Amino acid sequence: MKRIFSGIKPTGHLTLGNYLGAVRRWVEIDQHRADALFSVVDLHALTVEHDPGRVRRLSRQAATLMLASGLDPDLATVFVQSHVDEHARLSYLLECVATDGEMRRMIQYKEKSAQERERGGSVRLSLLTYPVLMAADILAYGADEVPVGEDQTQHVELTRDLAVRFNQRYGQTFVVPRATPPEVAARVMDLQDPTSKMGKSHDSVAGIVYLLDEPDVVRKKILRAVTDSGTEVAYDRGAKPGVTNLLEILAACEGGDPEALSGAYASYGALKKDTAEAVVELLRPVQERHKELVADPSYVEGVLRRGAERARGMARPTVDRAYRAVGLLPPVNEAR
Repeated sequence: MKRIFSGIKPTGHLTLGNYLGAVRRWVEIDQHRADALFSVVDLHALTVEHDPGRVRRLSRQAATLMLASGLDPDLATVFVQSHVDEHARLSYLLECVATDGEMRRMIQYKEKSAQERERGGSVRLSLLTYPVLMAADILAYGADEVPVGEDQTQHVELTRDLAVRFNQRYGQTFVVPRATPPEVAARVMDLQDPTSKMGKSHDSVAGIVYLLDEPDVVRKKILRAVTDSGTEVAYDRGAKPGVTNLLEILAACEGGDPEALSGAYASYGALKKDTAEAVVELLRPVQERHKELVADPSYVEGVLRRGAERARGMARPTVDRAYRAVGLLPPVNEAR
């Protein structure tokens, strides 16, 4: 079987965008077709100012929602990144292969560092190097595929470059992975700013549907979604980003084609109403299962413990092999 790896960063409450763009595909497709690993990548949450208690709470909530969405620990390996030391071990080796120029060309670093400079501040060094940690997340497991949205494909390309470079310098060690973006709703956009991705950590929550939002809150947010000038319901991301976003959300919820759906609506109001109800029904079973899992925390803890043990068993041989390949001495008690 192919092996795949993907993860969610606990920097905010999980959103409809996380679900439609990633988690649902993990549940419905990826865990059935591959040897799949899905991780709460909590180390990545430390690249910005954060509250430790909140990171812990969001990490547990993310893991619980992943299971509530339908990830089956008998089919997939579900774990927390920091519970497997091999991620950090391999990250440093890959930093020794990566270049400063590569890191500074990463889009998120360029954007966030520029914003901080305008405010007279500076970003953490970990923001510059975290794409290498992401590469370590993938390469430690010999993943063939990485299901990601469009905004993360640059990081997978970096992972491929580092794997090839390491293999050429030190011998065949890593599988060279490829990105596999989802076909529909790869990027769910903010309901109040349909030119921006629906993110977990935006300052304004009015345009973000969270997986744990109450049904009335979901309806209110979608009914207040920004639309476009004119009255025609048309699928056109350039001219009508607001309407297009709603059509893509509705299509993703119901399994339809967003362009075909546009012809079924004569008004923005009708489109919003149907989209709101479709999202409420989509989230209902996830929220019900989440309540059950919150009431049984020992189950989630057991899944994460077993997942980390399984992940560690997969990653350690590869990372140990990489350590030997670059010329590091094995621990004395392992020396031959």
